[in-house]
Amino acid sequence: MGWMKDESGLGKNAANYVPLTPLSHLRRAARIFPDRLAVVYGDQHRKTYAEYHARVSRLASALAGAGIAPGDVVSTILPNIPAHAEAHFGVPAAGAVLGAINTRLDAGTIAYILGHSEAKLVLCDTQFLPQLEAAIAEMEGPGPEIVEVADPSAGFPATGRYTEYEAFLSGGDPAFAWIMPEDEWESLALNYTSGTTGRPKGVVYHHRGAYLMTMGTVVSWQLTLRPIYLTIVPLFHCNGWNHTWMMPLLGGTVVCCRDITAKHIYDAIADEGVTHFGGAPIVLSTIVNADAAERRDFSHTVEVFTAGAPPPAATLAAIEPLGFNVTQVYGLTETYGHVTECLWRDRWNDHPDEDRYAIKARTGVLMPMMDEAEVLDPETMQSTPNDGETQGEIMIRGHCVMKGYLKNPEATRAAFEGGYFHSGDIAVQHPDSYLQIKDRSKDIIISGGENVSSVEVEGIVAAHPAVALCAVVAKPDEKWGEVPCAFVELKNGAEATEEELIAHARARLAGFKTPKKVVFRELPKTSTGKIQKFELREVAKTL
Repeated sequence: MGWMKDESGLGKNAANYVPLTPLSHLRRAARIFPDRLAVVYGDQHRKTYAEYHARVSRLASALAGAGIAPGDVVSTILPNIPAHAEAHFGVPAAGAVLGAINTRLDAGTIAYILGHSEAKLVLCDTQFLPQLEAAIAEMEGPGPEIVEVADPSAGFPATGRYTEYEAFLSGGDPAFAWIMPEDEWESLALNYTSGTTGRPKGVVYHHRGAYLMTMGTVVSWQLTLRPIYLTIVPLFHCNGWNHTWMMPLLGGTVVCCRDITAKHIYDAIADEGVTHFGGAPIVLSTIVNADAAERRDFSHTVEVFTAGAPPPAATLAAIEPLGFNVTQVYGLTETYGHVTECLWRDRWNDHPDEDRYAIKARTGVLMPMMDEAEVLDPETMQSTPNDGETQGEIMIRGHCVMKGYLKNPEATRAAFEGGYFHSGDIAVQHPDSYLQIKDRSKDIIISGGENVSSVEVEGIVAAHPAVALCAVVAKPDEKWGEVPCAFVELKNGAEATEEELIAHARARLAGFKTPKKVVFRELPKTSTGKIQKFELREVAKTL
């Protein structure tokens, strides 16, 4: 080893080691891009990096003043508006952990998340106050403090019942000294995922993973300075795939989009010059199927990351001529978002369209911030042959894998068994090493890019007094990609209609989780009584 035997005096110190954190991107941007446009939301909110940094600092200061201590959870129930981008920096700048909650969840699930995470304060958009108030009413004790984020431009003026966000910020100090992590393994964010059980699991991110996700995405998306990014991926979904944390690194502009419509997307591209966005395949379909009155002309190519399900070949064929270049990416909440990409090879340019689109729909290859994403046999933990036919489970390891599930060591151990994160996704690996998903072993339904736990929906439907058994599977849907379809066995002598069961579920579940179809029939079962869902999935395809 030579001189390396003696490394005295070569240890970490303040000069040569700084914990990695995405907070550093905005601190740097405020110094070197102070006058560049950082955040845009219509005409009413256009902030430079100097202004963005000051508002984030005010938020961090106000949170500290409200009693938020390092390690506390601050939740958000917000659409993609400027306050949500500010919270992504302001909450951790106060030393707290950001818990972005899906705005489409029902009150019972929100109550569980707030209680399980021990959230101390919630930033809540006026539109979603009824769900939050109903959730807090279900909780034991007083519940978290509420700061209301009004959005008069969208028709949601402040109710006056709570401190409003701008007033909350005004009490903060724009020169507040950010509480930076002492260890890059410190928790940064908490995201709840559906998983295979009815109760969501709390996925914990660390500062290091988010920092490296931002760096790796720059390489994979081949980004250069000053991209203009449209926030279509919800910031409550893997923290918007970490893209909002990434934009200050490049002096880019975040264009906020509250309601995802074709008109808003085309307007943002034409008026703000949007160059990049991410979204589920349903977003691509929305663009393709836009009315002539909603479309706008633009002269540049817009780069798109799509994930959640492989984009249909017909959608790719229709969207490319409109000025969009689509790249399929893959990941999970447990991996901070995308960790593989369908990296395009020049040799595929001359392939027939049908072949090109089939390749584009592949899951792809490893992104640079990760170490491995392989198809392994879950029994032997050995690699499957790269033959495009032998199925195994996608196993992942690398910098952007979660710390684990909050307060759930059993689930964490199971997820990391054998030194890999077990995705639960069944795939094959092609001779060129590209992965391709074939099925989802977790029976998760992906509707409009959102995960739906079949177990949770089954539990709600089965609670109806007429229902004996229920199995929920994915039914293909042209608009949403997949929707829940319930197969039901009724109790002897009991009666119920499809409309009655759908109404029963809708009263207890978020709209996107509610079954769109109910089929009454005897459920296929194994000799041990296990319902054979693969048979039902085949039936659902014909409905």
